[in-house]
Amino acid sequence: MAKRKQAPGERISEAEHAVMEALWTESPLSAADVCDRVCAANDWSIPTVKTLLGRLVSKGAVGTEPEGRRFLYHPLIERSDYVGGESRRLVDRLFGGRAAPLFAHLAENEALTDADLEEIEALLKEMRK
Repeated sequence: MAKRKQAPGERISEAEHAVMEALWTESPLSAADVCDRVCAANDWSIPTVKTLLGRLVSKGAVGTEPEGRRFLYHPLIERSDYVGGESRRLVDRLFGGRAAPLFAHLAENEALTDADLEEIEALLKEMRK
């Protein structure tokens, strides 16, 4: 079950992301196991989960392995790599590729707590070492 160090070629939708979160938390899982983790919160059924899993397999984000009459699914990409790629796209698209305007926007809109600011300051100090 080797994982890729890059995001899939195609973007992952919000619905597909919910399935990925389940698989990043625990895998391998059957479609029914994934449904147990995401269906109630999203008002989905097992056919919906199977459709989403099929899309993720097609995108190269999820792999399968047969187990009897069913398949088990596992992520082929690391969560951290996915988050890194999505973060980069957000900064590129909305803030001209610069992170400082993102932080300014969050600070101006009171989206950062004191704990967030302390964590960012500590991270910056660590990065400068």
